Amino acid sequence: MRFTKFLTAAAAVLTMTGGALAADLPTMKGPPAYMPPPPPFFTWAGLYVGGQVGYAWGHVASTLVPAVPLPPIPSYSPTGVIGGAHIGYNWQMGPLVYGLEGDVDGSSYKGNAMWGPFLGLSTRYPVQGSIRGRLGYAFDHVLLYATGGAAFASITETLSIPIIAYTESHSRARVGWTVGGGLEYAIDNNWSVRGEYRYTNYGTFSDPINFAPAFSIRKTEDEHRVQVGFSYKFDFMAPSPVVAKY
Repeated sequence: MRFTKFLTAAAAVLTMTGGALAADLPTMKGPPAYMPPPPPFFTWAGLYVGGQVGYAWGHVASTLVPAVPLPPIPSYSPTGVIGGAHIGYNWQMGPLVYGLEGDVDGSSYKGNAMWGPFLGLSTRYPVQGSIRGRLGYAFDHVLLYATGGAAFASITETLSIPIIAYTESHSRARVGWTVGGGLEYAIDNNWSVRGEYRYTNYGTFSDPINFAPAFSIRKTEDEHRVQVGFSYKFDFMAPSPVVAKY
């Protein structure tokens, strides 16, 4: 009986000692495999703000009302630099991106012409802006889009007779429409840069002639612009990624 107990105790000691020695032996198992973090979730959706600068050129056609047997009023082509800020919001469904954007620009856009040797006409747009929808197709970080909506401008029309230093001006806020398109590239999930072209039409309107009240000048005006810009998108306004669970 005592011998049996001795063997049992000895076996227990050997088992414990062997386990401790095995724990001290070097392992052939390598370090755990490196798992790179998942790429950041990218989306065009969210609130963004930014700025733009560009160049505009246009066309002004004028007609005297009522018509008289005089040479036609010459048309002219205003030009100028534009620049300002924009704010917008995008939604995204798969590659389809759609949203709403508003912008406002200060402008040096102006032009003039002489009607005969005595009468001068000029046009100036000190402020322009728009509220537009945007619809685009995203190729990951590249977005091709079309845009269109309402445009507005502060328009100042001036009529002058230089030889007698006479000038009269008429200022108005004019609403028209604008349409165009562009390409936008997202540098990362927040910053993006863009290039854009837009055509804007402010329709037809009339200016009185104060020194000849029986007459007015009817004008039709439109504008082309090319511009580049940048935007910053806020992450807190973007939706979280959808993760499938199995």
